[in-house]
Amino acid sequence: REAIMDIFESLTGSRLTPSFMRIGGLAADIDGDFMAAVKSFTDTFADRVGDYETLLTANPIWRSRTKGVGVLTADECINLGVTGPMLRSAGNDWDIRKSHPYSSYEEFRFEIPTGRAGDVYDRYLVRIGEMRESAKIIRQVVDGLPAGPWRAKDARTVFPEKKELNTNIAALIRHFGLLMEGFKVPPGEVYHSIESPRGELGFYVVSDGGARPLRVKVRPPSFVNLQGLVRMIRGKLLSDAVAVIGAIDIVLAEVDR
Repeated sequence: REAIMDIFESLTGSRLTPSFMRIGGLAADIDGDFMAAVKSFTDTFADRVGDYETLLTANPIWRSRTKGVGVLTADECINLGVTGPMLRSAGNDWDIRKSHPYSSYEEFRFEIPTGRAGDVYDRYLVRIGEMRESAKIIRQVVDGLPAGPWRAKDARTVFPEKKELNTNIAALIRHFGLLMEGFKVPPGEVYHSIESPRGELGFYVVSDGGARPLRVKVRPPSFVNLQGLVRMIRGKLLSDAVAVIGAIDIVLAEVDR
């Protein structure tokens, strides 16, 4: 985790909230040092995952505290709207990166790890597999990333580069126009989702034709996945709840409503 945070900080200046993506591109171009750091990380990460498996996978204490604990079947997951590793640990291989590819995921080779039991142990195994697959995807991205523009040139939606602001009055006017007023989009509504580490992260946006959304609804995976907690711990030991909540892997900011 610290190695990943260091890589984020080297490129964006921030460790947890980089805010590096922009409408139409990125905040800045990616440099060679960043690419080298990512390559170095992917080269060593697989060995680290192997260390985690050596420590836990066959550990009798770990297995006794996780196998058969917090079971949620695939049908129960679907009925509750549970997605991500929790759904895949129950045997359903639903993954938005495969079913509805975005961001060029259709160009990468990767597998979808699945389990069968739908318990805490299988959720652990799925996440171990996903770490390996994520490293494979990242390496494919780094090796195949083409050179060229990193920001769109659409003046209606994209801020001009900062170096233009000191020499180009039109760029300065456009900058403040986008900053103060935003840009208008046609009336309508759209729902789009991505496969986040915890499951489906979706955004439903309604436009009335203005520069501000009429309505925005966020579908966070943690909030939805947590709905299965009562079913998973009913009749179990209180100590099992710790393992179950850990396997759900909630982010409290997503759960707060």
